[in-house]
Amino acid sequence: MAKIFYSMAGEGRGHATRVRAVVEQLRRRHEIVLYAPGDAHQLLAPIYEGTDVVVRRISCLRFSYTQKRLNPIATARDGARYLMRLPSLVREIRRDVDRESPDLAITDFEPALPRAAKAAGVPFLNLDHQHFLVYCDLGCLPPSLRMHAWTWGKVVERYYNGQVESVISSFFRAQLKRRLPEPVTQIGVLLQPEILAAKPHDGRGLVVYLRKFASKALLSALQSIGRPTRIYGLGELPSQGCLHFRAVDQARFLEDLAESEALVTTAGNQVVGEALFLGKPVLAFPESNNYEQSINAYFLKQAGTGDTADWRRVGYTDITRFLDRLGEFKAKIDREALNGNPAAMEAIERLLPREQSRPTASVLASV
Repeated sequence: MAKIFYSMAGEGRGHATRVRAVVEQLRRRHEIVLYAPGDAHQLLAPIYEGTDVVVRRISCLRFSYTQKRLNPIATARDGARYLMRLPSLVREIRRDVDRESPDLAITDFEPALPRAAKAAGVPFLNLDHQHFLVYCDLGCLPPSLRMHAWTWGKVVERYYNGQVESVISSFFRAQLKRRLPEPVTQIGVLLQPEILAAKPHDGRGLVVYLRKFASKALLSALQSIGRPTRIYGLGELPSQGCLHFRAVDQARFLEDLAESEALVTTAGNQVVGEALFLGKPVLAFPESNNYEQSINAYFLKQAGTGDTADWRRVGYTDITRFLDRLGEFKAKIDREALNGNPAAMEAIERLLPREQSRPTASVLASV
């Protein structure tokens, strides 16, 4: 049995969802300590309370929104404040590293644990989505997106360094660059046990997943469609005709998704990948000024497994056009390629001390 420290970013549910998918396989054979901030801690702490998985709360960088748009200036300002506090957080985690001697550290786009592990001589694995901006050749993007991809790639590149290997989890594949500083592996989406066990079927209705807010145009368009629509992310509110607003509930969301026709959502990598694995086409709305999501949406459309729209101006025609093409989108979904769990386990076990690592055949068979 090895000891693994595992940290993640705390904005949204994607990072925590990826981490849980990995932890549910690792915990059978290894001791796991999670460093979870923000939304990630809120999701994971109740799940692992009273179990052998330790969850420790840390601070994190948060995105700032102004008038329902991502505010890059405010986010950068808050980021500067976070970076000023980062050295003390690194020292705190370093004390844990020195005291508990983990065999491996893993990070999903969180900078403190990698710095502490590197300083203590503990190898760390980078396992996230965001590093596609660093390691993939994105010359295929439209010029405006290409420029933003280059800029944000430089930001991601500076977030931390020194990883012994990088694993990129995405619902799409982009060409890797020719020269890379460390081994890089592209895998599919990291899937939770509930998704792997789900038996999806075609229902009549949509599932909508949003982040904090929705445009009036979107809600009006969904109302006009008339299909039963379950909306997550806006809180539990009184129903409005065919629109049913539900509190965030992971199990209920996945159950509704498995029984739906399609997903309407922001263009986060994790939720899009989960829906596609369940055979559900996706209509994605990148958040304003969120260029990572804009790139995700571009690759979704290029793959032919869904479509995109501007959430501020989406209307009845956009949604009906998407629904009319559901059969075409479904035919292009490759569910097997979307499961990144086996490849992630192989990468992690490969980096553990040989005497601590056990064969993964039983694990791979279960996914």
